Amino acid sequence: MHRRRFIEIVAAGGLVGCASPQRDLPASPDFVVENVGERLITALPGSPMFWRIENLPTLVEAQAASQPTVAEVSGRVWLVTLGAQGERTPGAAFVAEIGPVPRVEADRYTLRLNHAHAPPGAATSVHTHPGSEAFYVLAGQLSQRTPHGTARVNAGETLNGHMPGMVMQLQSTATEPLDQLVLFVVDAEQAFSSPASFQH
Repeated sequence: MHRRRFIEIVAAGGLVGCASPQRDLPASPDFVVENVGERLITALPGSPMFWRIENLPTLVEAQAASQPTVAEVSGRVWLVTLGAQGERTPGAAFVAEIGPVPRVEADRYTLRLNHAHAPPGAATSVHTHPGSEAFYVLAGQLSQRTPHGTARVNAGETLNGHMPGMVMQLQSTATEPLDQLVLFVVDAEQAFSSPASFQH
């Protein structure tokens, strides 16, 4: 079982194809998604905005950083920030930048970081979110199916999110288990996830 550790996600400058012909895959109970932290904010950073993912050697160093946005996931300490492109946290090792993140208009926003892991072949249900969902793959391969086609992302790669309401399904498609970070910017007043289906 993976260890879970609460993180605080801080928004910099703020408070707080064609459709695939295949049939919908059933959800797999072994596609595990854990919410490892979230925060409500009332304003997003200026456009364009990007997710920045960084590493720090230890939790002690991470907690001493200028922003307390830390998580221990899969044996590493992560610092995750939503802000302008090209920014860096002093003392942190840059890992990846994802964006520009599609904007959603809302009175309040939920910024969430999930940790997801699944054996080969496991899939989520078909669903939507009221905002953007971005990915950084730690191990394995992620496949994201949408009405635009299927995107595949391997370990060490990122996938930017779509606009709010995009119908999607995720699947672990490598021969090794999938391990990934999933980053969200969604309308806090709406259901975080809603069931959906692909039109055939």
